[in-house]
Amino acid sequence: MTTGDVSDLLGQAVRLHQQGRLEDAQALYRRVLAAAPRQFDALHLLGVIERQRGQPARAVEFIEEALRADPHQARAHCNLGAALQDLGRVDAALASYEAALRIDPGYALAWDNRGNTLRRLGRLPEALDSYERALGISPAMADAWCHRAIVLHDLGRHADAAASAEQALAARPAHVEALVALGHALQALDHHAASVDAYDRALALAPQAADTWCARGAALKKSGDLAAALHSYERALAARPDYALAEHYRANTLRALGQRDAAVAAYRRALALGADAHEIRFALAALGEADQPDAAPADYVKSLFDQYAGRFDRHLVDVLGYRTPALLDALLRPRLAALPLASVLDLGCGTGLCAPFLRPLARHLAGIDLSQRMLDKAADLGLYDELACADIVDWLAERPGSCDLAVAADVLVYLGDLAPLFARVRRVLRAGGLFAFSCEALEDRGERGYAIQPSNRFAHAPDYVRRTARAAGFTVVDTERAVLRRDHGRDVPGYLIVLS
Repeated sequence: MTTGDVSDLLGQAVRLHQQGRLEDAQALYRRVLAAAPRQFDALHLLGVIERQRGQPARAVEFIEEALRADPHQARAHCNLGAALQDLGRVDAALASYEAALRIDPGYALAWDNRGNTLRRLGRLPEALDSYERALGISPAMADAWCHRAIVLHDLGRHADAAASAEQALAARPAHVEALVALGHALQALDHHAASVDAYDRALALAPQAADTWCARGAALKKSGDLAAALHSYERALAARPDYALAEHYRANTLRALGQRDAAVAAYRRALALGADAHEIRFALAALGEADQPDAAPADYVKSLFDQYAGRFDRHLVDVLGYRTPALLDALLRPRLAALPLASVLDLGCGTGLCAPFLRPLARHLAGIDLSQRMLDKAADLGLYDELACADIVDWLAERPGSCDLAVAADVLVYLGDLAPLFARVRRVLRAGGLFAFSCEALEDRGERGYAIQPSNRFAHAPDYVRRTARAAGFTVVDTERAVLRRDHGRDVPGYLIVLS
């Protein structure tokens, strides 16, 4: 076969490939290689076909062989990166994209793919930079706008994420991934109706997308439309029957609808499917169907408040009538000597609802919380000298004898056994230091003095709290009954307690 014959055969193969006739193209590429075993294009494009057919390992073999024939082809390095990423070999994929960009720094697709790999590696600021480099080269590149929206969402920049997703949709209106990214960003911004609309547009294009149905259900549940949320979760499960997260969320929704027995069955199915065992058992315990835990799972609390951050203050104060910070302030003030105190801790500070009361009391005010998104809101107040994203008990272990006052408003509801917390707070307080906190009242004392409630919050018997405090080395200064908040129109009774 002459060189001209090889060239003609390769041209035919490429045309068949472009028409989607993969088997016919593959056969012709192989004929080219029978005549010219190191022909770069035939090796490279056979690799591309293998990836298109879901065989990334075979794709890597062919493309690596092509690059041995000609290592200066940016497109082949980029396609090798894509196949390596399919195999989960993300470090090798990143190296391939960077090899492509050394050859051709103006290769927008390689910048976009590099961003995807960096995002998968958790290197979010670098991923954002990579997408923006792609867009600097190709401003109408819909995929890069979409991927930029995803990483902005992951970085907590939800308004910017929504705007980037809109840019993707301006370039390609039927971009399913961009519509989903827009839905996620709008949901994080508490624009739930607009979020559902974005998901609906995506589902019109990809009606079997289980993840989109599940996300739509979450937006509907947050908006209060529980029946529609339940329908969405059931559509997600119809598309993917083993979808553990959708079953877990379906169970939560059934519980919110008051369908206790159905919720219990759904929780048990979610557990069998592999949903988070700690969260499921915690939910079952709250329904009286599992052993009582000693605390709420940390990941559950973090996730709860990460999702809640944007609407936390408004919901807590306006809807739940929450006023614990002011009640604790009124109880504490008469018991404080010379002000300001050197150091005050706001344990479980959330968005900083206690900060306006605590700031005048302290030369140094530190807030600690599990949720970074809540802390971001607290930082906006400008009232804290220090904010730490950490487990309270772990954080306190590193700071013995370092503060004069610790406050925990609406925090003990996520702890059953109070002994570890009390022991750590006792060690962190200087002589004469105070610890003030709230807890919900447990009327039926039970065996342990604390119990998880149907609200997923712990309640404590006051004699258990006092006994545990004394065992940790505290003196009980004051105990005062109070209505801490409202829940479904009912007062939630509790206690305000000050220890010394």
